[in-house]
Amino acid sequence: MIENLKFNEKGLIPAIAQDDDTGEVLMLGYMDKEALRRTLSSGEVWFYSRSRQELWHKGETSGSRIKVHSIWKDCDSDTILIKGKATGPVCHTGNKTCFFQQLTKQDIEP
Repeated sequence: MIENLKFNEKGLIPAIAQDDDTGEVLMLGYMDKEALRRTLSSGEVWFYSRSRQELWHKGETSGSRIKVHSIWKDCDSDTILIKGKATGPVCHTGNKTCFFQQLTKQDIEP
C-alpha cells in the first residue's frame, strides 16, 4: 500500500492526526515512507520534520504520544488520516490540539 501513495517531490505526504473518539483534528504533520513504516509497525505516530530534516517520534520530548487506532488514505492517495488517541496535549504550546486559534472575517478584512 505504501508504494501506491502519492508522496510529493520531496518524498513527503501530509498526515492528519484525528482523535478517534471525538473526531477532533489534533495536528497536521508530514511523513516520508520510513515515518509511515515506523508508524505502522510501532502503533505510535512518527513524522518527518521538515525544519530539522529528520524523523521524529511524536512525543519524544513531551511524552505526549499518539497511539494509532487506524490509518486511512484519501481518494487521491495523496493525504493520510491517522485516527488514534493522544496520551496528553498534542500541540507544542501545551494545548490539546494544534487547532485552537479561530480565524474570523475580521482577520482577513483590512
